[in-house]
Amino acid sequence: MAKQPNKTAAGTNIQEVRQQNVQSAQAAQAGQFATEFAAETNVQHVKQQNAQAEARKAQNVNR
Repeated sequence: MAKQPNKTAAGTNIQEVRQQNVQSAQAAQAGQFATEFAAETNVQHVKQQNAQAEARKAQNVNR
């Protein structure tokens, strides 16, 4: 994979994370707590990934 500027090896947008950190720090100083992480979580996708991981784990155990 070609290295992309402003991205980590995992593909994380560095500028976006820095901006979120600034916003989080400002909210913490103001005594507010945000729910961005929960709001952006796709529950069905997570459940599907967990099921696939369990299936792979079961395959590895049965070998």
